[in-house]
Amino acid sequence: MEDQLMELGLVGLGKMGGNMRERIRRAGHTVIGYDRNPDLADVHSLKELVDSLSGPRVVWVMVPAGAATQSTIDELAELLSPGDIVVDGGNSRWTDDEKHAEQLAAKGIGFVDCGVSGGVWGLENGYALMYGGDAEHVAKVQPVFDALKPEGDFGAVHAGKVGAGHFAKMVHNGIEYAMMQAYAEGWELLEKVDSVTDVREVFRSWQEGTVIRSWLLDLAVNALDDDEHLEKIRGYAADSGEGRWTVEAAIDNAVPLPAITASLFARFASRQDDSPQMKMIAALRNQFGGHAVESK
Repeated sequence: MEDQLMELGLVGLGKMGGNMRERIRRAGHTVIGYDRNPDLADVHSLKELVDSLSGPRVVWVMVPAGAATQSTIDELAELLSPGDIVVDGGNSRWTDDEKHAEQLAAKGIGFVDCGVSGGVWGLENGYALMYGGDAEHVAKVQPVFDALKPEGDFGAVHAGKVGAGHFAKMVHNGIEYAMMQAYAEGWELLEKVDSVTDVREVFRSWQEGTVIRSWLLDLAVNALDDDEHLEKIRGYAADSGEGRWTVEAAIDNAVPLPAITASLFARFASRQDDSPQMKMIAALRNQFGGHAVESK
């Protein structure tokens, strides 16, 4: 299957999509890309993209989750033919996958959801792929999965039914939240004490032989090499949605996720210049114990 060359339509050529196009092309496949930015696009409309592909077509969608993905799938549903396949490689919620699969199935079009991890390093290192859908639909996309995945036996999985790929990627991102939070808390504590005089080198020493070594730790060392005490960065962290969805899924399934949940809430706290909750705590301590409060 790896040697089977194929054509692929790719919608969305941002940082991830553009690098994916290049990696797939390096494997010998033909990729026709469409993006709203004409400077990035090979064609100038979804219709031109579909018309440029030979049937049965495979179109991979890499656009933001939600309305952008929905409108793209709505348009593709009218342009594609029975036997064609749509792959959603963005960060869609798994419940949306089920709706999209049903919508496309009514037109005889297959659907595969694919969680993609690899970020800006994916072009050279490959992308970890988690995909869900019927085996016959997955098989039609397999040469592209093989082109995108890292070298070796691991890095890609048919996780299960439609929605399983994005659900697996969602949990992956939830774990990532908790791991980043743990490194961040350890770093802050090391920076706080007087006895540790070179926190960056402590982190670097952990890269070999320790149970907490990881690619995230390597990236933390990279960041500290660029800015040893992170003085150039504001302590503000956004969340892209998957952390929230992970916690919501945990509640729906009565699965305790204390570390992942705490890491999500820590990001919320990072966006507050002043904590409303701590105002109430300070007021209560003053009320019952006469403890001093600080004025603005």
